[in-house]
Amino acid sequence: MTPVPRTTQRRYPHADRQYLVQELHGMRAPDPYRWLEDADCAATRRWSAEQEALYEEERAAWDGLERWGARVAALTAVDRATAPKARGGRLFWLRQDAGQEHPVLVVAEAGEGTPERVLLDPVALDPSGRTVLDAWQPSLEGDLLAFQVSRGGTEDSLLRVIDVGTGKVVDGPVDRVRKSSIGWLPGGEAFYYVRALDPRLHPGEGRYHRRVHLHRTGTTPDADAVVFGEGRERTEFYGVSVSEDGRRLAVTATRGTGRGTALYLADLAEGSLERPVFRPVQDDMAAVTRLHLAPGTGGDDVVWLRTDRGAARGRVVACRPADLHRGPAAWREVIAERPDAILTDLVVLSGSGLGRPLGLAAWTHRTVAEVTVHDLTDGRRLAKVPLPGTGTVGDFSAGPHGSGEAWFSYTDFTTPARVLRFDARTLGVTPWERGPRPTPAAGGAVTCRTTFPSRDGTTVGMFVIFPSGRPDGPRPVLLTGYGGFGGTMSPRYRAQVLAWVAAGGVFAWAGLRGGGEEGEAWHRAGSGAHKQNTFDDFAAAADHLVARGWAEPGRIAIIGGSNGGLLVGAALTQRPAAYAAVVCMSPLLDMVRYELSGLGPSWVPEYGSAQDPAQLRTLLSYSPYHHVTPGTAYPPVLLTVSDGDTRTDPLHARKMCAALQHASTGPGPVLFRLERGVGHGDRAASRAVALQAECLTFLAQHVGLAPPDAT
Repeated sequence: MTPVPRTTQRRYPHADRQYLVQELHGMRAPDPYRWLEDADCAATRRWSAEQEALYEEERAAWDGLERWGARVAALTAVDRATAPKARGGRLFWLRQDAGQEHPVLVVAEAGEGTPERVLLDPVALDPSGRTVLDAWQPSLEGDLLAFQVSRGGTEDSLLRVIDVGTGKVVDGPVDRVRKSSIGWLPGGEAFYYVRALDPRLHPGEGRYHRRVHLHRTGTTPDADAVVFGEGRERTEFYGVSVSEDGRRLAVTATRGTGRGTALYLADLAEGSLERPVFRPVQDDMAAVTRLHLAPGTGGDDVVWLRTDRGAARGRVVACRPADLHRGPAAWREVIAERPDAILTDLVVLSGSGLGRPLGLAAWTHRTVAEVTVHDLTDGRRLAKVPLPGTGTVGDFSAGPHGSGEAWFSYTDFTTPARVLRFDARTLGVTPWERGPRPTPAAGGAVTCRTTFPSRDGTTVGMFVIFPSGRPDGPRPVLLTGYGGFGGTMSPRYRAQVLAWVAAGGVFAWAGLRGGGEEGEAWHRAGSGAHKQNTFDDFAAAADHLVARGWAEPGRIAIIGGSNGGLLVGAALTQRPAAYAAVVCMSPLLDMVRYELSGLGPSWVPEYGSAQDPAQLRTLLSYSPYHHVTPGTAYPPVLLTVSDGDTRTDPLHARKMCAALQHASTGPGPVLFRLERGVGHGDRAASRAVALQAECLTFLAQHVGLAPPDAT
C-alpha cells in the first residue's frame, strides 16, 4: 500500500480569525481563535457541527477501517483481572472477561474453591455504558464497601456504601468526590475521605479546595466534620489511610501534580475522631514519602517508609511511631538506594509464621520490572522473584495478616495482564488460581530495547516492537512517547501496538525526559524550564529510527495523548516535515492559557505558570498553538477530544484545529473528532476499540501501511 498522495489543498469549515493579541509581562501572545474556548456559544457549536460532518465524510472514504477495527477488537478481547484486596476473610477484585464493556467488582470468601459473585457491575447500573466505577474500598471487616461512580466521563464521582452480604446500598450518595481514597475505621461505623468544597461557595473552582472529612455511616454528608485541609493551598490533593487497628490516621498532601508529598500522622487514641491531632512526618514537599504498614500492625510496632528523600531513586527506612514526628533524623535505613534501578512499590508482610517481617519490593531497571524480597529487620536481600518475562508489575496487595501471601499483576507488550501470587514461605510465585484465564503471548511481534543520544548528548531509551524475525529494512513506523509528570512508559499489553505490528509496521515507544524512567532527576530534566528536552528527545528518537534502518523519511507517523498530545503537538510545529501523519489525543496545546480550564491549575508544578515572566517565556517558546505558522505544509493531523473531559478541555484541540486548517499549505486533511458521553480516561471497551481503530486507520493510510487481517 502506498501513502495517500498529497496533491490538492483542502477547503475547511469557516472559522473567524480575529486580531487578538494578549500582552503579558511585555510578551505578545496572538490568540486569533479565543472565541472557540466557549463551547456553548452559537459560533462554536456551528463550527463543531461542521467539523463533525467533515470528519464523518472523510472517515466514510477510509480504506480498511473495518479490518483495523476487527483486529483491534480481537486483540482487546482478553480476560483481565486486578490483584485482590483481602478484608475480613473475603477477597475483592476487578474482573473483565473478554467481550465485557466494563470491569465488574467481584467478591469471594477466602480459600480455594469458594464461589465468587458479582458485587458491582457498571453496565447493570447504566446500560448505556457511560457510567464508570472510579474507585472502591472494602471496610476492614469486609462487610461494607464504599464505591464511587461517575457518568459521562467527568470523573466527578458519587460515593455510596453497600452491604457486601446483601448488595444493598446502605449509605450515600456523597457528592464532590473524585476518586477519593477511603480510610475505614474498625467496625465500619465511620471512614475518612476527601471531598471538594461546595462550588457555590467557590464558583469556577469546584474541583479544588479539597478537605479530608470524617463520615459516619448512615448520616448526611452535610454533617461530616472537616479534619484536615483548612487554610491550605487550593490545589492540594490529599490521600488518607487508617491502620488496621484503627490507631493511626495518615494523610498525604500533594500540591497539584507535583511529585513531592507532605505526610502527616494522627494517633486516634488522642483527642476525638472529629479532631485528630496531626504531627508532621514530612512537612515540606521536597520528596515523595509513603507510609507502609504491615497487616496487623499494632500501636508500638515499627513502621516503614518508602522515600526518595536523600535517595533520588528511592529507599526504605524504618521508624518507631513515637519518633515519626522527628523526621528523617529518626529514620533507620533498611533497603538502600540502588544506582541501577528505581524503587516503585513496597508490600510489608509479617506474622508469627514468618519469623520476621518481609518486604516485597518492586523496581524498574531501564524501565523493566524487577521484584525482590528483603528481611526488613536488617534489609538483607533474600531473593529475586522470577517474572514471566521482560515487562511491568503493579497492583501489589498483601494477603491476610500472617498468611505470608501477596499478589501483583504482570504484563508486557505481548502478554495480557495476569495476576501472580507470592508465597513468603517459598519466596516463589505462581499464577493466582482465581486470576484471568491464561492467554498466550501474542505471536508475530518481537520487542527489543535500544538507546540513542538526544540533542545534548543525553542517552535515551526506547522500545521497538516489530514483526517476528530479525529487522529486515525500513517499514512504516508509529512512534509515541509521554515524557511528563514522572510517569514511566513501561512495557504493557496494548492492542493498538500489536495491531500495527500485525499489519507489518514497527511501533516505537520512547522513554523521554519528563517521565520517571530514570527517577526524579529524569523527570525534572524534562519539566518546567527544561521542557524542550522532552521534545528534543522525541525528535532524536525519530532520527534514530531512520539512522538504524527501522524507518525511512516520510513514513514515520506519531501519536500521543494528554501530555503526550502536547508532545506530538510540539513535534508537529517544531519539525512539520519530519512526520507523515499525526494523531493528537485529548491534548494541551495553548500553554499560555492552560491554567484557566480543566485541571490546569494543578499542573503548574509540571509546566510553570504564565503569571511568572520567566516561566511564560518558556511556555511561549514551545506552546504548539502559538507556533502554527501560516504558509507551512503541515502533514495530515487528527485531533481527538471528548466532551466529558474534565482534565484537558477540548478547547485546546478546537483552537489548534482552526489554526492548522488556516495555516497549512499541505493537502491535509486536518480533522477534528469529537466523542460524546466519555471523558479523559476510562470508557466502554467497544468505544476504546472504535477510537483506536480510527486513529490507526488514519495514520496507516498516510504511511502506506495496509490494514491487517481481521484475526
